[in-house]
Amino acid sequence: MQVQFTVNGRAERIDVPPHTLLVTALREHLRLTGTHVGCDTAQCGACTVIVNGRAIKSCNTLAVQQEGADITTIEGIAQPDGTLHPMQAAFKDCHGLQCGFCTPGMVMSALDLCRQNPNASDQQIREQLDGNICRCTGYQNIVKAVKQGMAATAKA
Repeated sequence: MQVQFTVNGRAERIDVPPHTLLVTALREHLRLTGTHVGCDTAQCGACTVIVNGRAIKSCNTLAVQQEGADITTIEGIAQPDGTLHPMQAAFKDCHGLQCGFCTPGMVMSALDLCRQNPNASDQQIREQLDGNICRCTGYQNIVKAVKQGMAATAKA
């Protein structure tokens, strides 16, 4: 089946089997490998992307269900010159990552949180990121990074 959507500001048309997951379409058909496959059951959040302004887990939606959608992956948030998005920079500055596997999904979920609640408390940040699993950090620096990223995003 052919599916058309906009990914990171670029119109894309791909031909995929009807059962192709969005995460597979992004990674294998468009070579956007920043969106990670972790659990395949929408539990870990490593595959989180922004679709039509909202964070979703791309491992539990079919690519064809996103016909006409506007999709942003982790590759689409930095500036064209490579300057990190303020949220990405905050994760780096606050040591909100270790192995980095969960980081793209965490960043995309954090961006959705910024849209929904730009003044979120630590507790609200923890609740919003509940669907994103990190096996390395203990989350304290992730919360710190999200707070710093929210502040920087508000100024940008």
